[in-house]
Amino acid sequence: MATEKVKPATVDQYIATFPKEEQEVMGKIRKTIQQAVPEAEEVISYSIPAYKQNGFLIYFSAYKAHYSLSFPPPFTVFEQFKKELSPYESSKSTVQLPKSMPIPYDLIADIVKFRAKEAAENAAKAPKKKK
Repeated sequence: MATEKVKPATVDQYIATFPKEEQEVMGKIRKTIQQAVPEAEEVISYSIPAYKQNGFLIYFSAYKAHYSLSFPPPFTVFEQFKKELSPYESSKSTVQLPKSMPIPYDLIADIVKFRAKEAAENAAKAPKKKK
């Protein structure tokens, strides 16, 4: 009988499911995000690590050959960091960082700071909900 894969409840649990070397890289990605936006709330969303502050800022995950950074709309990250992201494969919402290349931690920090500023500006423009 096949065993059911347990969904992680915490980022620690998510990271612990990977081999040691990948745990180290994901730990550095996590620390980079936390240092860039220390007020952001760390959560699991869609079974992967995510950070929230005035909405979701960034998600990260690991796969066989790459690490992924995903972003919710608006997808302005791709225009803002077009040159810096050009070496990486990307889709509408995700950037793939190949495990064969160095991880651009400084770029991750810059992106998440940009997302936090953008989310704060969008929250300030949003109409206030009536109670």
